[in-house]
Amino acid sequence: MISRELIAASTEPLVLSLLQRGENYGYAIAEKIRVFSKGEIEWTEGMLYPVLHRLERRGLLKSRWEAVNGERKRRYYSLTAKGRESLGKRRQEWLAVHETLTEAWGA
Repeated sequence: MISRELIAASTEPLVLSLLQRGENYGYAIAEKIRVFSKGEIEWTEGMLYPVLHRLERRGLLKSRWEAVNGERKRRYYSLTAKGRESLGKRRQEWLAVHETLTEAWGA
């Protein structure tokens, strides 16, 4: 498993990256990350929802409630323009870290 510190540091860019593909709700976001990471990253509700709410308070996400097929309501999140801008900055930061580690490891 990936360390908690690295998971915590990557949560916001991962959420923003997933939502650039289109709106989604919390459980589906966590599931996609679990699948993409081949089970290496598993988010609990207690970890993911505070991040989603914080990103929304900062204006990076917006949300709406919707009931689908008579099920309970789900809160769908999507990127705002500010969120797309933040994602671009985060992508540059992570690429710089990746390139630095690749160089340091001699790959």
